[in-house]
Amino acid sequence: MELFAPPGIWGPRLNPPPPAYFQGLVLGIYSREKENDVPQFTSAGENFDKLVSGKLREILNISGPPLKAGKTRTFYGLHEDFSSVVVVGLGKKGVGVDDQENWHEGKENIRVAVAAGCRQVQDLEISSVEVDPCGDAQAAAEGAVLGLYEYDNLKQKKKVAISAKLHGSGDLEAWQKGVLFASGQNLARQLMESPANEMTPTKFAEIIEKNLKSASSKTEVHIRPKSWIEEQEMGSFLSVAKGSEEPPVFLEIHYRGSPNASDAPLVFVGKGITFDSGGISIKPSANMDLMRADMGGAATICSAIVSAAKLSLPINLIGLAPLCENMPSGKANKPGDVVRARNGKTIQVDNTDAEGRLILADALCYAHTFNPKLIINAATLTGAMDIALGSGATGVFTNSSWLWNKLSEASVETGDRVWRMPLYEHYTRQVVDCQLADVNNIGKYRSAGACTAAAFLKEFVTHPKWAHLDIAGVMTNKDEISYLRKGMTGRPTRTLIEFLVRFSQDSA
Repeated sequence: MELFAPPGIWGPRLNPPPPAYFQGLVLGIYSREKENDVPQFTSAGENFDKLVSGKLREILNISGPPLKAGKTRTFYGLHEDFSSVVVVGLGKKGVGVDDQENWHEGKENIRVAVAAGCRQVQDLEISSVEVDPCGDAQAAAEGAVLGLYEYDNLKQKKKVAISAKLHGSGDLEAWQKGVLFASGQNLARQLMESPANEMTPTKFAEIIEKNLKSASSKTEVHIRPKSWIEEQEMGSFLSVAKGSEEPPVFLEIHYRGSPNASDAPLVFVGKGITFDSGGISIKPSANMDLMRADMGGAATICSAIVSAAKLSLPINLIGLAPLCENMPSGKANKPGDVVRARNGKTIQVDNTDAEGRLILADALCYAHTFNPKLIINAATLTGAMDIALGSGATGVFTNSSWLWNKLSEASVETGDRVWRMPLYEHYTRQVVDCQLADVNNIGKYRSAGACTAAAFLKEFVTHPKWAHLDIAGVMTNKDEISYLRKGMTGRPTRTLIEFLVRFSQDSA
């Protein structure tokens, strides 16, 4: 971070006058193409430089070396409308999809740069910032809205709330789309970050109901109580929930956007463990607090559906989220217990900390009753997924190459990447070779835990277009994604929204 004010800009006054309009401006600049080239401003940057008679270029040249991608430099007193101007490095101009990185490099550079610039303005305790669209207003809006978000709901001392708006009049539609995408991810972040004593199954369902109903009138929400879950014979889900005093909820949300009411829906299913102690197979205490976000699957799929409703997409969507806590008590599942799922299959519970697959088994069975076009489930399912891919990408296990391609294409656009993992019979054999029941909730061997978990879920799926997203590795951010602050990420909400946007366009 470098801060510069041009000398003598305020003339002979001892103190600068208060700015006429106390707000910040973020402008982009590209890297040099060749060693001796002059770095090129974006068109908005060029226009602003002309407005201040070349002063921006002049002080930028004397302030240090050319800005690298994602780096910022702040200047003051250049124009009466802006108390501070932050110039951000966008990297090379005109870069597109990087096949090695599996994302659109130009869009990702914009997100990174704009987030850094907006945070500079926020650190100056300025409450308003105008943002250069940088050639892609949607990516710029995503960088601003994602980069400024921080969960401080329960703190007395909060950061200055800052509103970001588009600089200039063009690209407003793309900007608003970016705000919507990022707000969807931020909703998931808020749900995941909230402490488990606040974000109970009941509270989670109420928040989603409120958000969905305000998003569109074409929605319906069913907050199913324990009695309904029992009627549905969801014995696998109930076996996890019974260890906690907190009542379980099966959340079922509908968005009916298709002009054809009888059009088959897309069904999203999300793991909704609002706190995971591991149950009787209790987890180590170190970092157990992070298990408040073990409902990340439910948070991301519900937030994606809320966003689809705000976009008025012409498709029918259903979201299913089995919500409960996994706690150790006298009523909790015990290793070696056998429970019965909704489809009649029996499950030997050899590890009570492999509970996500138990609640998803019943939800996936129920998903088939809607005769859906496809089923996608998301879950912070296995530590093994984090070991395999870390925070680089969401692991996708699917029985459909068509569905894989659609998810992959969406993720290239959003920069929130996915990576295909194997769904081999090799792993199925390790969960169906079971002493007491039809299937075991852990694999025979320690290896490939993410793959055996996916193979377990496959035992409860008959639909030919199904994908399981293991999001355990992308649940948190330390410093890997610079436009997300440290904490829960809400990933891959934007990829799911983009997938739905593209699906609705293909179906039109």
